[in-house]
Amino acid sequence: MLDAASQWVTQASPAGFWLALLATTGAALAAFVYAFVFVRRVRVIEDTPTARIRSAAQGYGELSGMAELMDGAPIVAPLTGKSCVWYRYKVEKMGDKHTHVVDSGRSDELFLLVGRTGRCVIDPEGATVIARHKEVWFDFSYPSRKRGGHSGLLGRLLGRVGSRYRYTEERLRAGEPLYAIGMFKSVGGSAESFDTEAEVRELLRLWKNDRHDLLRRFDSNGDGDIDLQEWEAVRKAAYRQVRQEQSRRSMAPPTHVMSKPVHGKRPYLLSTLSEEELVTRFRRLAGGSLGLFLLLGSVAVWMAGVRFGF
Repeated sequence: MLDAASQWVTQASPAGFWLALLATTGAALAAFVYAFVFVRRVRVIEDTPTARIRSAAQGYGELSGMAELMDGAPIVAPLTGKSCVWYRYKVEKMGDKHTHVVDSGRSDELFLLVGRTGRCVIDPEGATVIARHKEVWFDFSYPSRKRGGHSGLLGRLLGRVGSRYRYTEERLRAGEPLYAIGMFKSVGGSAESFDTEAEVRELLRLWKNDRHDLLRRFDSNGDGDIDLQEWEAVRKAAYRQVRQEQSRRSMAPPTHVMSKPVHGKRPYLLSTLSEEELVTRFRRLAGGSLGLFLLLGSVAVWMAGVRFGF
């Protein structure tokens, strides 16, 4: 095999050789980058302590709890029709030589992480999600008539003998353990900062749009207009209403939210695997990527050596 490879390297056309060399070198560099990414994820996870929701500091943080649905319409995975808190799916058309995606998508609906000391709203947009539940099946038609049928070993065997479409669906289910690391912030309640002047201006704008009601409430002399003295009464009333509403909002409990960091390159991860399982997985991926980098890099150097005789 090595002799055949050496013969191809020496006899290949310049275009074919350089294409193969660049592809090998590019794959090696990509493997090196992925190794760095996985190592960095391990460092971030290990260096970030798990916080309690009620007392978590504002900013980048780590939480653990149970995944739960929010009040409202249920979240249903589109391929299987199963209830979940998050899903990702892909439909691929399988050809003799190439496979291409004909449909794909993922959920961006908010859901909850419920811990011992509170609840946090999870915004999954932009997150890297690692789910335990993954179904793969094959069918001869699109859309699938089986909705999850022929999965597992039987589905793979059928896929080998002529099925034209491969269906993949991943789900986070309500009640599953959930690990989350991302940007944590609290909104509303005592955590909310108020811009009183801006809120007063907005309320005055709304009142001006209903001139009939404004005159009914503040035109004390009945001349059909709001003079300077009456306008001052309007402003005072608007200020009092805004401050009362702010006081009411400050007494309400804050809403905690986790989302993707806006700045920086720290990861946003959601996983049904525990922190220890994630660290083990990323370490293995880092080791595999580094090994692949060394292998492909050696192949690229060997190709160049055989071709140019050094």
